[in-house]
Amino acid sequence: MNRQSSQKVPPSAARALAGELRAVAGKLKRRLREQADAGDLPPSQVSVLLRLEKDGPATASSLARTEGMRPQSMGPIIAALERAGLVRGSPDPGDGRQTILSLTEACRIWIDEGRAARQDWLSRTIAARLSPAEQQQLASTIALLRRLVDD
Repeated sequence: MNRQSSQKVPPSAARALAGELRAVAGKLKRRLREQADAGDLPPSQVSVLLRLEKDGPATASSLARTEGMRPQSMGPIIAALERAGLVRGSPDPGDGRQTILSLTEACRIWIDEGRAARQDWLSRTIAARLSPAEQQQLASTIALLRRLVDD
């Protein structure tokens, strides 16, 4: 345990910090979202795309399970993503009754371009608005934030 963690912070101060942190994190998330064109995709569709990117190809029923929704609710989401050319289905080689869904190359490019735009904006903003000393302070703060979220 380091010296800072052994000093007690009043619970009210910790609550105030938590509220400010949530507000700033939410605002940063909104600003980052503005930097890349997400089109008119609702959060449920974006979530499915990110799940397919992270976990790889999946069936609609397994996506519904991991997204915590009913399989019937996943159908319209998948249909909209297929119409947009972001997802494609192919027969499951082990069970021809099922379809394996995967991201299209166009979707992968779109995801990569969006990430690059957000990274570019954030890098430019940090360089323009923060002094080298403040950038170092930000690096230290990021280490503390990692401690909050890592298991």
